[in-house]
Amino acid sequence: MTSTCDVTAIHASLKERFGSGVKYHEPLARHGTFAVGGPADTWLSVTSERNLLDLVALAQAEACPLMLVGNGTNVLYADAGARGIVARMNIEDWRVEEVDADTARLTAGAGVNLPRLVTALGARGFSGLEWGIGVPGTVGGAVVSNAGAHGACIADTLENARVLFAGLHPTIETLSAADLELAYRHSRFRAPRRIAFDDDGQPIVTARAAIEPAEMITSATFLLRRAPVAEIRAKLAHYRQHRKDTQPPQASAGSVFKNPPGDFAGRLIEAAGLKGSTHGAAQISPRHANFIVNMGGASAADIVALIALARRTVRDRFGVELELEVEPRGDW
Repeated sequence: MTSTCDVTAIHASLKERFGSGVKYHEPLARHGTFAVGGPADTWLSVTSERNLLDLVALAQAEACPLMLVGNGTNVLYADAGARGIVARMNIEDWRVEEVDADTARLTAGAGVNLPRLVTALGARGFSGLEWGIGVPGTVGGAVVSNAGAHGACIADTLENARVLFAGLHPTIETLSAADLELAYRHSRFRAPRRIAFDDDGQPIVTARAAIEPAEMITSATFLLRRAPVAEIRAKLAHYRQHRKDTQPPQASAGSVFKNPPGDFAGRLIEAAGLKGSTHGAAQISPRHANFIVNMGGASAADIVALIALARRTVRDRFGVELELEVEPRGDW
């Protein structure tokens, strides 16, 4: 979309409401695990639901595009960056309340780092999210993708989530887990962001909206169970080692494609002979073919070229249409 918003004109309002963390022409490459992406006109963090509602109201009043993001572990920021305001959901409060001798209820802000949360819960004997030790994202992002590993996922323990609805009159409401339409790497939040591809395998990125996404998680509540601390720590150590042994160490955004039914995207890409393929400074990882890594200095265009190559080749060789798990964001 074309923005007529002059972010310098609302500088004072942003500084007053959001403090010294407001940055101008901030490289998005600093805020995504792919380490690519051009500048955001304005970058800031929101630390509470009140903060978030104020920002949405300001963006609407000033006709300024607003893009809400997490910590960038599952996104591909555009080389052109993003016009308007980019705001990181940084609500990091969490608490555990005992339900009975065997169970507890966890409420965590969308910006809480999932691996750090899992470690802290394990030290207190709360079990149910151990699989998240190897998922370098936030609670909010994990719910959006119904993230999971080792045969478990968010849907197994999630009770409800608090959600921003950024309409004409923005509200924050509580939705039950059933309302979130959770399935394999899918939720109601992912459905509007599903990426289509052209005949050459190039992703067709949806045009930006005034405020995106229109629904954004602010916190989530889970039901956990008690377990011996030693048992949890052993499981966490095993999962950490598995991640170290199977995933590449270079900058990446994790799995690029969802696994198709009954198969694995990495197996198909490897069988197509693409392991180790490069474009510019991006590479389909020799360690795991469903990872594209930044070997240093890659652009978003380099990564997109490999996405297109992998999808086109797998389609032509095996008749399988791979679905993108990584989400392109910004002005493409």
